[in-house]
Amino acid sequence: MDRIDKDNYYLDIAETVLERGTCLRRNFGAIIVNRDQIISTGYVGAPRGRENCIDLGRCIRETMQIPRGERYELCRSVHAEANAIIHAARNDMIGGTMYLVGKDVRTGDYIQNANSCSMCKRMIINSGIAKVIVRNSKTEFRTIDVMDWIRDDESLKGILGY
Repeated sequence: MDRIDKDNYYLDIAETVLERGTCLRRNFGAIIVNRDQIISTGYVGAPRGRENCIDLGRCIRETMQIPRGERYELCRSVHAEANAIIHAARNDMIGGTMYLVGKDVRTGDYIQNANSCSMCKRMIINSGIAKVIVRNSKTEFRTIDVMDWIRDDESLKGILGY
């Protein structure tokens, strides 16, 4: 019997978590693991007590035809990464790994070249998480060293001569 590798094991769990997502466009699931222990999970959904897009039957970003990666401040949802971080203690996350899986709601396909938005990147950096592993296909994934996000400060692009 072949045994699944640890990264795909955790990615499978994150993929199950995304099934709780309430976005009409793309759902993501995130789990934080440290020292081989799941610390926290998170999925895309409106803040507690607010109606979700699936309940409203509409997405403002979809209605306004806003492309992927733009104008997240208009989204009703809290991202999966942020929800996972919110539900964990920083001390438990330091040096840990976040596993992230995203799927298109309409097609069920994995989100290609998925990446955390700039706000989630900042939260991941401050949480102390050391790496993010993102699923590309059922068995393929890429690993992001969070130090790369620190060194390549996208918030400075286009200003100060960067």
